[in-house]
Amino acid sequence: MADKKLVEAITSMEEDFAQWYTDVVKKAELIDYSNVKGCMVIKPSGYAIWELIQRQLDDMFKATGVENVYMPMFIPESLLQKEKDHVEGFAPEVAWVTHGGLNPLQERMCVRPTSETLFCDFYKGDIQSYRDLPKVYNQWCSVVRWEKETRPFLRSREFLWQEGHTAHASAEEAQERTEQMLNVYAEFCEKVLAIPVVKGRKTEKEKFAGAEATYTIEALMHDGKALQSGTSHNFGDGFAKAFGIQFTDKDNTLKYVHQTSWGMSTRIIGAIIMVHGDNSGLVLPPKVAPTQVMVIPIQQKKEGVLDKAYELKDRLSAFRVKVDDSDKSPGWKFSEQEMRGIPIRVEIGPKDIEAGKCVICRRDNGEKTEVRLEELEKAVAEVLEKIQADMLGKARAHLESHTYIARSKEDFIKTFAEKAGFVKAMWCGETECEEKIKEDMAVTSRCMPYEQECLSDTCVYCGKPAKKMVYWGKAY
Repeated sequence: MADKKLVEAITSMEEDFAQWYTDVVKKAELIDYSNVKGCMVIKPSGYAIWELIQRQLDDMFKATGVENVYMPMFIPESLLQKEKDHVEGFAPEVAWVTHGGLNPLQERMCVRPTSETLFCDFYKGDIQSYRDLPKVYNQWCSVVRWEKETRPFLRSREFLWQEGHTAHASAEEAQERTEQMLNVYAEFCEKVLAIPVVKGRKTEKEKFAGAEATYTIEALMHDGKALQSGTSHNFGDGFAKAFGIQFTDKDNTLKYVHQTSWGMSTRIIGAIIMVHGDNSGLVLPPKVAPTQVMVIPIQQKKEGVLDKAYELKDRLSAFRVKVDDSDKSPGWKFSEQEMRGIPIRVEIGPKDIEAGKCVICRRDNGEKTEVRLEELEKAVAEVLEKIQADMLGKARAHLESHTYIARSKEDFIKTFAEKAGFVKAMWCGETECEEKIKEDMAVTSRCMPYEQECLSDTCVYCGKPAKKMVYWGKAY
């Protein structure tokens, strides 16, 4: 009965997806709520996932020439005011510091919601000549945005992220870097997180405040809602003009730099949970699983069983491996391993030892295989690789089967009323029409994909000539 109870503690996703999500993050001990309203405590199991994300993403950044720096967390109000669109875009979410100790500040400062203005202020003094370019910097930090509604990982007032900020001599170089970083994010999601994404450009209405163009990767969650999973922005020379970031070019003339900015945050952990999780809890892709293999001794009080379990652990030291030697029943341990999303369970008991074998059980599909002990290392490596590939395949099949096409307004409305997922449809390119769609249907444009198709000649909603094919969806 005890084993069953652990799983019953999770609401099924079919019954209430939002409650299922909350149950999983709590029961898998990824986060805890704190007394700081709207902020979360990231527990060791959750933070370990972030560390693995950070490590692998950072390596990918550095392979493209990125260097890490750190900027202050406070921004003086006068600095934030310099780029009009930018400050307007962030005004409702800014947290202000008004006192230093007991004394009122001469100028109030905000806790960074993002760091464009700080980087611009720094670049203004740091860049003099074309020889100083490009600057390809990134920082790992936390930011604060005063959200009204918060949800673990998906939306909290303080969250962790990385933000890249680059400066270039030409518009072409900036555009190239903008697209390069979006491709890094897409590759990272697919190869490391096993999450397939749609790459594209945001509409004018949805782009970043102060950017010339915003590019995004959009992922589809199990419930058919979209999650913006990483963005890359081309700023052109707008910020450079607002902040006076100029350099002397090879032809001895003064020019403005062209800038980019790009970011991915702890919200991506929410995506991992909602793309791969099931009614038993988390399902973690091996590449970001803090524990990849859990060795579970069966009848561990019998002589030699625990010793054998630890021997297997030592042999599997090339992986992130643990032994569950607690005094809980094997059934309880299995439930716990499933809840935490550990990719592989290795079961070893007296009969297995006698027969010179053990059992490998996969978390993603429950498949069990008997393996000879001498072949264990090889088998574990192969199974982990297979799990990683199969999880991506399964998520891709879900994305494809939940992507629909609408060619008429009637189709468009009917599809969203009856189905959950992305809807591909043509659009006239006018913000007014986009706003009407959002108001009437509670649906937003997710992106104008790189891979454009002509589904019809007219806009799906207003009937005017179509300019772009857009992925539409309900989003987190």
